[in-house]
Amino acid sequence: MEQIFQSLSQFWEYTGFANCSWQNLVMIGIGLVFITLAIVKEWEPMLLVPIGFGMIVGNIPMFPGLNIGVYEDGSVLNTLYQGVKQGWYPPLIFLGIGAMTDFSALISQPRLILIGAAAQMGIFGAYLLALLFGFAPNEAGAIGIIGGADGPTAIFLSSKLAPDLMGAIAVSAYSYMALVPVIQKPIMLLLTTDKERRIKMPVPRTVSKREKIIFPIVGFLITAFIVPSGLPLLGMLFFGNLLKESGVTKRLANTASGPLIDVVTTLIGLTVGASTQADKFISLKSLLIFGLGLLSFVIATTCGVLFVKLMNLFIKNPAKKINPLIGNAGVSAVPDSARVSETVGREIDPTNHLLMHAMGPNVAGVIGSAVAAGILLSFLG
Repeated sequence: MEQIFQSLSQFWEYTGFANCSWQNLVMIGIGLVFITLAIVKEWEPMLLVPIGFGMIVGNIPMFPGLNIGVYEDGSVLNTLYQGVKQGWYPPLIFLGIGAMTDFSALISQPRLILIGAAAQMGIFGAYLLALLFGFAPNEAGAIGIIGGADGPTAIFLSSKLAPDLMGAIAVSAYSYMALVPVIQKPIMLLLTTDKERRIKMPVPRTVSKREKIIFPIVGFLITAFIVPSGLPLLGMLFFGNLLKESGVTKRLANTASGPLIDVVTTLIGLTVGASTQADKFISLKSLLIFGLGLLSFVIATTCGVLFVKLMNLFIKNPAKKINPLIGNAGVSAVPDSARVSETVGREIDPTNHLLMHAMGPNVAGVIGSAVAAGILLSFLG
């Protein structure tokens, strides 16, 4: 009988109940909130469901030494996590993004790239704020990239500059990407007048197939020569777009924009979520990162909208003025921030369609965030 009780006692020591802490329960609760928001509110379900479930997986209490945790070398989760830790997944996602993206809105209105560039001030603004809060320069750079509203870029840069903060940075970036409509709309309304919101922009010109093929080649050469350190992201982004626009590699483009990006997004979400183990995630630094991440989104949106207003001061022809509601789309959350521009614009004037124009700064923001990551990596890496 004594042997039976000893066996039961030993079994109990290995259960999650015996090893559970309040921190584990908190993180499991946050994971459940993520899943609920994804299903009920449909906020970025492709991201929040894998991340939320990953949080639950990563915070199941376990007896030390079982070699199954995400931070235990040789475990299955740890092997999958290497794609995040070593920065393999983000370039693959950029390949898929490139294969899905139509740069026509940007090609037809090149001036819109300036809006995407202006919105990147959220990155450098958050970088300076992080320094003020006592983060090391490399940590501040990794935190700042949250302002680009680009989860894969945030993971790529943090894996190089601040691996220990990668879980908090990645979850922060994806959380605020899901909250783009909630965060951006009040700022857009606050910074614009009713007259500005009603500005109607002319229909963009039609872009030729030749222009679409030339753009990814020229775009890559220019950006890669400016920031060679951004090569993994920029190269895959423009390569994926060339696969799409060339017209002769349809199978490769379909694979990159479909099965490949779906698989990688699932793995990156699950493993990033699993990396938020309570003992490593619940800290003052994590709370500060979430706060700075929110500020970076606010700064990016504000700079994008205000920059359009500044541009309009120098545009004398009223027919060529830009609706400042598309300024929010300068962040890299494609196409969610462009949809916010469209939604807010149509609430003011149901006949005013801004989506086709907002996609210009939106795709410029994708390029801009990758360039900003390359800049930060070049002097902080």
